Amino acid sequence: MTRQKTLAGLSVLVQEGKLDPVTLAEQTLAGIAAHGDQSIFVGITRERALKEASAASARLRAGRSLGLLDGLPVAWKDLFDVKGSVTTAGSAVLRDTPPAGSDAAVVGAVAGAGMVSVGRTNMSEFAFSGLGINPHYGTPHNPASTDVERIPGGSSSGAAAAVAAGLVPAAIGTDTGGSVRIPAAMTGIIGYKATRGRYSMKGVFPLAESLDSLGPLCHTVQDAVWLDAAMHGLTAPVVRRGEIAGLSIVIPETIVFDEAENEVVEAFEDAVKRLEKAGATVTRRAFPTFKAVFDLMARHGALVTAEAFALHRERLAGSEAERIDPRVVARTRLGEKITMPDYIALLDARDQLIHETVESLKPGELIVHPTLPHVAPPLAPLLADDELFFKTNATTLRNTLIGNFLDFCGISIPCGTGAGEMPVGLQLAAPHHQDDRLLSIALAAEAVIRGEA
Repeated sequence: MTRQKTLAGLSVLVQEGKLDPVTLAEQTLAGIAAHGDQSIFVGITRERALKEASAASARLRAGRSLGLLDGLPVAWKDLFDVKGSVTTAGSAVLRDTPPAGSDAAVVGAVAGAGMVSVGRTNMSEFAFSGLGINPHYGTPHNPASTDVERIPGGSSSGAAAAVAAGLVPAAIGTDTGGSVRIPAAMTGIIGYKATRGRYSMKGVFPLAESLDSLGPLCHTVQDAVWLDAAMHGLTAPVVRRGEIAGLSIVIPETIVFDEAENEVVEAFEDAVKRLEKAGATVTRRAFPTFKAVFDLMARHGALVTAEAFALHRERLAGSEAERIDPRVVARTRLGEKITMPDYIALLDARDQLIHETVESLKPGELIVHPTLPHVAPPLAPLLADDELFFKTNATTLRNTLIGNFLDFCGISIPCGTGAGEMPVGLQLAAPHHQDDRLLSIALAAEAVIRGEA
């Protein structure tokens, strides 16, 4: 059986005719079926996968490849409509809804690049948690854990676990407060959150439309670049590798290191030293706007909660609420207390904070900090203690949600290990619509961080 590696590595084999897409699809499906953790996927699209693989195989034999991704497997978080499958959003209450009549726009775009969709991955119910725990479909194990069972991170839990376990080379997730970057950091893979609006959201079940964004989870930044191109309809990537020499990066001294685990800070600082040695200029300074984000939420409530409550208000008022994870219900109902004046105040203040943050950055400067203040914690205590669950969830989301609120793009890159030899992530972030530059620098930074340059 072909062990799932990078998209680039598989692409070489497929394009050279050394690995047939049908064989790869069959091996992928067999690997998923035989894997010890059956909570990673909530649905397998076997018939579609074999049909798409067969079409890719025919194209390649005829010398008409669609490009680098043709014939390669991909999985989808269970928020994306996949034609013929039920989109459950990780919830039991949507199990009996009709199958999607068409693909989500990005599913169609990736299919247009020749990729083979193998299934839908598990997630936090309605995407409303950064921990990845799901009482309906099970909680995916964190493949990086070697001691106790640990959470995979959420809400794109199954997407991250599928990639980290080697079941698929890539999966596509959503990110409203960190839901791509959090599980990527916890499982030791790449997680790229694009600028909101970079890809079409048509056919994607929402959480909070003013914050929702999409992005890939994969093994390398190069794979993320290839997927990014496919997701917005390009036939080939346009991103070029940047240079670390002369790069200016700033490390925030506000919020992101509060109560951070020592091992996380050590791994992060070691990575920063490698970037400095490679020629990056590193500065550290306060970011008052980071604190202002949390002060604003303390006064008016969280924007994500307001919009999630509006989306699920009727569901929570009826009998369906009894079939939803009580923790999701409790958190969502907090939005009922957020008034219209509060909501408008949040939106107005958000625009101002985005402007102030962008203006505080020097030309070309990127922000870098630990993706998370801690490594993936053990699962059992979180299942047993609601207070610990909510506290851990808030801490887990803290660093990443700043980027969503300020409309940044960001990418989490593995940078070492912390407690329990669990992965630590380093996040590079840039203002909205600077995705190409962020990915360009990330290509170079990854090589330095991994000790390959």
